[in-house]
Amino acid sequence: MSANFSWKKLGQIFEPKGQFDWVASHGMLPTVDHVEGDVFRIYFSGRDVNNISKTGFVEININSPLDILHLSESPVLDIGELGSFDDNGVSPTCMVNDGDKKYFYFMGWNKGSKVRAAEVSGLAISENNGETFSRLSRAPIIDRTDAEPYTILVISCIIIENGIWRMWYDSADCWLTEELPRYNIKYAESVDGIHWKRDGIVAVDYKDDSETRVSRASIIKDNGLYRMWYCYAIGAGGYEMGYGESLDGYQFTRLDHKVGISVSKSGWDSEMICYPNVFRHNDKTYMLYSGNGYGREGFGIAVLEENNDEK
Repeated sequence: MSANFSWKKLGQIFEPKGQFDWVASHGMLPTVDHVEGDVFRIYFSGRDVNNISKTGFVEININSPLDILHLSESPVLDIGELGSFDDNGVSPTCMVNDGDKKYFYFMGWNKGSKVRAAEVSGLAISENNGETFSRLSRAPIIDRTDAEPYTILVISCIIIENGIWRMWYDSADCWLTEELPRYNIKYAESVDGIHWKRDGIVAVDYKDDSETRVSRASIIKDNGLYRMWYCYAIGAGGYEMGYGESLDGYQFTRLDHKVGISVSKSGWDSEMICYPNVFRHNDKTYMLYSGNGYGREGFGIAVLEENNDEK
């Protein structure tokens, strides 16, 4: 049986105010990486004055997470070459540390010819502890196939277990209109984090026909149980937070009523909360998340308070 959850919101970490050119607005897709001790780097997607997504970071001490230690003056990963899959934007989605390398998975934005945008996944690698990142390839690391022919193929979460890289990613089943795709969370595996075996395994499916988007898996493993937080949306509406569990990591049972976090009564996260990124440190579990307008007003942090009431 799983416990009910209650998240205590600690507040807003970052509010975009045009601090630098790359962050005129937005704090989308906060993606954590441990630096040392109690210091964490949070990569996120800002937008410039032309509404182009670029990736930079803030650094915080987790004991006082609302006090930013450093904000990058320029993007750590800028847009790709003209005509490439990421020439119209780059957003972080997942960071994996393996040995002395950091694998930085990102979403590349491309203007759509009919649909609003093409979004697929790329990979950049750092061998100097995150000081700089170099693209593995100018091509996507996962892209459309005959089995998955639609754009929206975005890596959300990767865990390495027994030499196997286990990946959960957003995968579109169709586009309902030129503005609205329909996608859920699927599962794939790799032996190197680069070449992926995608068999169409659905990890988190739609609840019903009204649901259009299930996105941004974030997983921690707890005593053999995979706990996943994600966001979902009905129709063309905004995201809500969801939660599911699995014993094997392949397919998750949705338990959205146990998620334990919702919008605030007022402020930057009163209309929407989305894009969870869950991590542990010193026996505490934290969640980074974006707020109103898919992160238009920035991102914040919450800490998990788990009770013993199992239902």
